[in-house]
Amino acid sequence: MYGTLAKFTMTPENAEAMKKLIDDEQMSVPGYIASHLLRPDAGGNEYHLAVFFEDKASYVKNADDPSQHERYLAYRELLEKDPEWTDGEWDSFTAS
Repeated sequence: MYGTLAKFTMTPENAEAMKKLIDDEQMSVPGYIASHLLRPDAGGNEYHLAVFFEDKASYVKNADDPSQHERYLAYRELLEKDPEWTDGEWDSFTAS
């Protein structure tokens, strides 16, 4: 599984709009698995977004798609500044 982790700031009022964008637009992207939005207990306007794809090829294909850039612009309007991105392989662990 491959994906990205984004760290960004946005006002709490924009959090619902962000969730709607993620729900509405990501479902049709080939290879997309899920996204999770985290607001740390420390509060403030910091958020983390984890995005999961089946594999790196699906992720890169989406990243190179001009329609993804259009989606990013809609997300970016909700943010206070550009996000910090970390791309890579996700490892999953389960309780035993």
